[in-house]
Amino acid sequence: MNSNNLEMEVKFYLNDPVSFEQRLRSIGASLTQPRTFETNLRFDTPDLSLTKDHRVLRLRKDQGIFLTYKGPSQPGKAVAIRQEIEIEVNDFDSTQILLEALGYHINVRYEKYRSKYQLENIEIDLDEMPFGHFVEIEGDDPRHIEHIAAVLSLSWVNRVNDSYLKLFEHLKQSQHLALQDLTFGDFKDHKIRPGDLGIKPGDIVAYL
Repeated sequence: MNSNNLEMEVKFYLNDPVSFEQRLRSIGASLTQPRTFETNLRFDTPDLSLTKDHRVLRLRKDQGIFLTYKGPSQPGKAVAIRQEIEIEVNDFDSTQILLEALGYHINVRYEKYRSKYQLENIEIDLDEMPFGHFVEIEGDDPRHIEHIAAVLSLSWVNRVNDSYLKLFEHLKQSQHLALQDLTFGDFKDHKIRPGDLGIKPGDIVAYL
C-alpha cells in the first residue's frame, strides 16, 4: 500500500501453481507469509448501495483481523487502482456485531488460502480460491508491476483487474449456479475452468 492509500494490483489465473511458485523462489522472491487460511465477510446495506457504487466493506481474519474499505476502481487503467483504507482490529465477532448494529449485513462470505512473497518491493500473493489458483501482484507503480509480471513470464494481455467477487458473479451467471457464498465447501463438487470465469490463464507454461 502506498502513502496515498491507493491499492494498485493485477492478478493472473494460474494453470500450474506449483511450477509458478518454484519459479518465484528460483528468481529470489522471499516468502513473507506461509500458506494461511482466510475468512472474509463482505458487508453491505439492505439495498446493496455499496455494491451498486462498486465500494467494499470487508472484515477479514487470517493471521490478524482487518477491517477494510475499498473505493471504486479507476477506469481505463492498466492495473486495478482504487482507494483502500485498512485498520487492524482485535476482535472478529465484536467487529461484526458493531457493523451489524450500524445497519450493515453480511452480503457474501468467501474463503481463500494465501501465501505472500516479496520481490523488488513488490508484494506477490499466491491465492488458492474455491474456483482456482491465482497470483496477485501489488505495488505502487503500474510500470513496475508490469515489469515483475514479465519477469515471472506472465502474459500481460491475460491479466485480470476484476475482483474475486466479480469473477464469482460472472461464474454464477455463466454456469447458472445458485450459490450465495464463495467457500471451499460450496465448490467441492464443482470443476471450474478459467473460461467459466471469463478469463484466460496468465502463466506461460513453456517458460516455467
